[in-house]
Amino acid sequence: MGVVFRQTLKNTVSTYLGFGLGAINTLFLYTNFLTETYYGVVGYLLSTANILMPLFAFGVHNTLVKFFSSYKDKTEQQKFVFMMFLLPLSVIIPAGLLGVIGYHYIAAFLARKNPVVEEYTWAIYGVAFAMAYFEVFFAWGKVHMQSIFGNFMKEVFPRAVVMILLFAVYFGGIETGEFVFWLTGMYLLRTVLMGLHTWKFNPLRFTFSFPSNAVNVWKYSVLIVLAGSIAVVLLDIDTFMIGQYKIIENVAFYNVAVFIAMVIVVPARAMHQITYPITAKLMNEHKREELRDLYRRSSLSLYVIGGLLFLWITLNISELYRVIPGNYSEGIIVVFFIAVAKLTENLMGNNNAILFNSDYYRIILLFGVFLAVLTVVLNMIFIPLWGINGAALATLIAISVYNGTKIGFVYAKMKLHPFSSGTLKTTLVLIVMLLLFGFWDFGFYPLVNIVLKSVLIGAVYLFLVYKLELSDDIVGNIRKIMKKKARR
Repeated sequence: MGVVFRQTLKNTVSTYLGFGLGAINTLFLYTNFLTETYYGVVGYLLSTANILMPLFAFGVHNTLVKFFSSYKDKTEQQKFVFMMFLLPLSVIIPAGLLGVIGYHYIAAFLARKNPVVEEYTWAIYGVAFAMAYFEVFFAWGKVHMQSIFGNFMKEVFPRAVVMILLFAVYFGGIETGEFVFWLTGMYLLRTVLMGLHTWKFNPLRFTFSFPSNAVNVWKYSVLIVLAGSIAVVLLDIDTFMIGQYKIIENVAFYNVAVFIAMVIVVPARAMHQITYPITAKLMNEHKREELRDLYRRSSLSLYVIGGLLFLWITLNISELYRVIPGNYSEGIIVVFFIAVAKLTENLMGNNNAILFNSDYYRIILLFGVFLAVLTVVLNMIFIPLWGINGAALATLIAISVYNGTKIGFVYAKMKLHPFSSGTLKTTLVLIVMLLLFGFWDFGFYPLVNIVLKSVLIGAVYLFLVYKLELSDDIVGNIRKIMKKKARR
């Protein structure tokens, strides 16, 4: 866990910096500098691009990580790399041609509830293309155990540029209607910079042919496309469907609420960048006990860290919405539902990496297809009834079922599970903390209340984590920090 923890720590710092910038953008700049309608348009376009991204990437960002370390022959490995960078074009080019031919019909479909969307439909393709190849270049860095720059470009760079663009709108440097154009350009620029970095530090060496196991690689990529699409459906289809059923302002309200709750999975996203290739290596080398240890420790560490974030969010949410203008407080219930869903994701540890690198990845996709359909159906039922609250409830149910299915499947087939006594103790601590701090606030200005209450919650929670020794990795690092301070 040494390499994992060091890179995870660095990735967490950059990811939280990105989330900090994103918080300023989402909670204050977007809500003050753009209208609720235009903010809703931006959120709708980005969610739709996210839905297309796994298809455009053709699963390469996962396939590259899984197979790269399995090649012992250098020529075969270079053939494989050539094929990986070529495959996405087999989808991107036909999709582009189809988009040009049928643009009017596609735009009319997407804008049937909200006509304002039609003017900006073109941006969906550009952003999806940029996202897809960015992930391919990022995967190339991961297989060389270099995830820090890619994580910075993924988490910090776009939010920093968005902040600049929002201030440009506010000061009249660009028109509101031009914001989407510049946003699309930012995603394309990010991909170019990631490609240049990849070429500089890990030059791509191609052999212009396909490897001997090309058919197996293609089959895996196709299945990963389905898996990636399923994962995105579970994450972004709610936003897309809100735009199909409700006025576009609801997308803005929902996006703010989801962003707040998404803070919980930041440590998981940071850890995943390095645990994925390590998991693939352990499975390729059949090191079962090391894999079991990584599974449990990653799950418990993420659950403990995510638990603190869950408490900070849910116990301060009413105060936070008091400082956000407009009608965004309609998303309070959304925050709670999505926060619970994201906390269950932290419990997964490196479960996804185990599944996608195992011989059972084909079967788990059947569960994913069923749950993707379930998500769409639940949204079709709940959004017309309860609007954004219905969308959040549908997401909570779908994600909980999906995660539970994957944990159960790994245990049934490999006799591995992420749970320990620390999992139960952490759950009890979270319940106690919710009961202890859930019904009172300080009587000061909302931001002051949030700071004071967060400090108190954090102190009590970390004390319990330390005394009960909930996570060996976290407690060990707390002790190291305490020793360093004692020496000073």
